[in-house]
Amino acid sequence: MTLLPGAWHAEVVAAVALVAGLYVGLARRTEVPPPIARTVFAGALATLLLALNGPVHDLSEGYLFSAHMVQHLLLTLVVPPLLLLGLPATMLDVVLGPVVRRRLVGAIVRSLTRPVPALMLYTIALVVWHLPGPYGAALDQHRLHVIEHLTFMATATLAWWPVLAQSRLAPALPYGAQILYLFAFGLPMTIVAAMITGADQVLYPFYGAAARVTALDPLADQRLGGLIMWVPAGLIPLVAFTAVFFRWAAAEREGDEVEAGPAIDLPPPPRLL
Repeated sequence: MTLLPGAWHAEVVAAVALVAGLYVGLARRTEVPPPIARTVFAGALATLLLALNGPVHDLSEGYLFSAHMVQHLLLTLVVPPLLLLGLPATMLDVVLGPVVRRRLVGAIVRSLTRPVPALMLYTIALVVWHLPGPYGAALDQHRLHVIEHLTFMATATLAWWPVLAQSRLAPALPYGAQILYLFAFGLPMTIVAAMITGADQVLYPFYGAAARVTALDPLADQRLGGLIMWVPAGLIPLVAFTAVFFRWAAAEREGDEVEAGPAIDLPPPPRLL
């Protein structure tokens, strides 16, 4: 059975092209982002195409639970942070401006981007969609599967917001609070991954009945999928933690230099005869 290169889905390609077009349009209305931001945003869109097309998609939806966990990791721990890093404050606030100016809606948006609600929604999405019932239903119904993926990306974006958002209207946390927040960020996925890895029976009958395309039996495939979730759930927040720490240290150093003021050249003292 040949699985490569895999199917490409016109609706996914069209959606990614639309997002790219909106990005270019916003850049023309505000300011052209620096090259690094454009590269990062393009990387997010490329990762999204990779996750929802080709062999990753085909293996996920038809054969391997472990491949599906790779897909979920891309949709939660790669695409959302890259999207936020690729959106400068001017572009992001142009989008948020009309929303937050409405008192009730603006209050809701600001609340959802705060640490506790954002992490809570992300946790609920991870737990609910990995329960056997909802998980199996999403595999059986394509529309529900699309909703699942949109839920993952939306809640993951909210969860990354307190650390990575470059917005003045709904700003990220101060550096010290970001450090504390990142300690908790990886816990939801770690807990779900531990439950999946430690299960002594196949939790998802769909993969138990799927054709085997590797030497892994369904239970070994499930445990591999749990490990695939578990390890990046700890490593990626650690990378973010390290980056935030060095940004914080750099900001503190710059603040000390500004507070000290420029050096003043004093004339030499007079010579005593």
